[in-house]
Amino acid sequence: MTIQLKSCTVADVHALQTISMETFDETFRATNDPESLDAYLEKAFTLEKLEKELANPDSFFYFAYVNEELAGYLKVNINGAQSDKVIDDALEIERIYIRSAYQRHGLGKVLIQKSIDIAREKNKQNMWLGVWEKNEKAIRFYKGMGFVLHGAHSFYMGDEEQTDLIMIKSLA
Repeated sequence: MTIQLKSCTVADVHALQTISMETFDETFRATNDPESLDAYLEKAFTLEKLEKELANPDSFFYFAYVNEELAGYLKVNINGAQSDKVIDDALEIERIYIRSAYQRHGLGKVLIQKSIDIAREKNKQNMWLGVWEKNEKAIRFYKGMGFVLHGAHSFYMGDEEQTDLIMIKSLA
């Protein structure tokens, strides 16, 4: 199995929209209200919103390919691009989205390592992420990668308020 990472640009916006919606739906449809999920998808992954995110100099996107097939992607943020102010001197992992067919093949570890590399390159001492409190598989994965529970914040799926656990990993 060959894994390759490729930096995304605005030219990749259509592929980014497709994989964003597909992976989010795969992960969360069965455990959420369908109307709330559909409302979230319609708002979160518009071409205009994704183009703006891709153009932000403090956000970094990477497509992950397995044997030349698009398998997932990573989005990390620094400085003002972060979705919340959690900890000083940090990089936020906003999204690690992997198609279900490619999960449990080491791709998540590759994307975490890419995040660490970017954080070090940007002289950040910490990384953080938010993960839905009911996504036990992801929580176990992040704990295994050295993240520790730090707190929580609200996440809205349509009009439905949910809780994301905030997890931090020190790079010091």
